[in-house]
Amino acid sequence: MEQLLHYCWKHKLFPLAPLTTVSGARVEVIDPGLHNRNSGPDFFNAKVKIDGTLWVGNVEIHDRASDWFRHGHDRDSAYDNVVLHVCGTIDGDAVTHSGNRPPQMQLDVPQQVSQNYQQLLATDNYPPCYRLIPHLTPLMVHSWMSALQTERLEQKTQAIKRRVEQCDGSWEAGYFVTLARNYGFGINGDAFETWALSIPLNAVAHHRDNLFQVEALFMGLAGLLELETIPQHYQADALNEGYFTRLRNEYLYLAHKFALQPMEAKRWRFLRLRPQNFPHIRIAQLANLYYQRRAGLSQLIECETVEQLKTLLATSVTPYWETHYTFGSTSCKTLKNLTSASLNLLIINTAIPMLFAYGQHRSNERLCDRAFDLLEQLRAENNHITRMWQQCGLNIRTAGDSQALIQLKNNYCDRKDCLRCRFGYEYLKRADRE
Repeated sequence: MEQLLHYCWKHKLFPLAPLTTVSGARVEVIDPGLHNRNSGPDFFNAKVKIDGTLWVGNVEIHDRASDWFRHGHDRDSAYDNVVLHVCGTIDGDAVTHSGNRPPQMQLDVPQQVSQNYQQLLATDNYPPCYRLIPHLTPLMVHSWMSALQTERLEQKTQAIKRRVEQCDGSWEAGYFVTLARNYGFGINGDAFETWALSIPLNAVAHHRDNLFQVEALFMGLAGLLELETIPQHYQADALNEGYFTRLRNEYLYLAHKFALQPMEAKRWRFLRLRPQNFPHIRIAQLANLYYQRRAGLSQLIECETVEQLKTLLATSVTPYWETHYTFGSTSCKTLKNLTSASLNLLIINTAIPMLFAYGQHRSNERLCDRAFDLLEQLRAENNHITRMWQQCGLNIRTAGDSQALIQLKNNYCDRKDCLRCRFGYEYLKRADRE
């Protein structure tokens, strides 16, 4: 209930009756103030007229007035500048740390707003506001999706910055870790990130002209060069072929040289994975990309178009994996290149966020603008989330649209956070619910 009170105050969705304090003083809300989501009063720098006198200060909102004491505000000087205490129910006075008694006002949520909010919370369909979607104006939809698109890029930027910090401030290494993570394509994302963080790229760089040694290091650090990681019915074939043994011997030599420790192989997931997405295949593709010097940040920054990015990131497996999915298991398929759909996902989830994050880091607006331009050049993703929104009546054309709507579902719909959603705002304020 308190969240709904916050919402009504923020958007000035007040009942038709005049607003008054418990003492009967007339209240006029000039500016509800800046919503504070951190510690301290709920709204900063609000402007309210109480009995004709303009007050500028903070506003605190509670479900019940007694929450003031339960939350310890009477012992916190941060609440001394509260000029109005807004409550759903007045069941006592409020006293500040300095001894003042701020005026209190009971705010009744308009019945229609309350009913609409309960409908949103009770609806099992996704999104809960699906009835409203076809009636939204194109301008309103476009403005909200633009904000969501930026929000999603900012969220990915924070994740990239954390990886850069883990890499001792190296943006080159941070990019490789981000690229590797997205080679997991969701299922093995965490495992790929752990793996990439364990790779001493400075050491590997001494051997990057030798594809076999790069693959040995990559496979070995992934923990995939232990015989027990191979299914028992393939072990004999793997040993007879000789490639596994040669890779393992090369890795053991390099691991001793650089004092390396592999990650736990049990981190890798194979259940319900298409063989094309097996870690062995993805690692072989990454080894080839790294060997060809197309896994660096400097090369990424030089790309200005989607086609250039696809050329940069396109890769295939090393020769052994053209006919295998795991050690010892042969396959009739001979080509294991990244598909067009996989390339698009790598561009959306790796290349574009990296350009945006690095552009922010370098205060380079051209790189940030390029990130947005590339999102508009790519076609929208086709997944269960985008199909859901299309069924609701939204027109989804570009990757920018699909990224915005993925952000909307994951960060708002799934959390039932309709009060922060602009679609939710339109739903709450409407009078008809046909």
